[in-house]
Amino acid sequence: MPKHLKIKLEPLREIGWRDWNPIGAGLPADEYDTYLLNAAGQIVNGRSDDAVADYLVSVEVDTIGLTPSPGVRERALVVASAIRTYVQTLS
Repeated sequence: MPKHLKIKLEPLREIGWRDWNPIGAGLPADEYDTYLLNAAGQIVNGRSDDAVADYLVSVEVDTIGLTPSPGVRERALVVASAIRTYVQTLS
């Protein structure tokens, strides 16, 4: 996969708000941008969905400080897969 792709925030935001959104409603549209861009960059650079899901779980629990909820890992895997699908449309 090319290392320099033009990743657009809007598709990542759609994925983040639809499939992840660990904090819930009432947040600015750009609340998860840094995390989603990091996840997309990891995918571009060859990281697996499992590794990206680990990152997203870490963000949710360690960075944001939420208590791990049931299904947190599965939700993170869905997000990683959706981001991978989006990134693949760019190449």
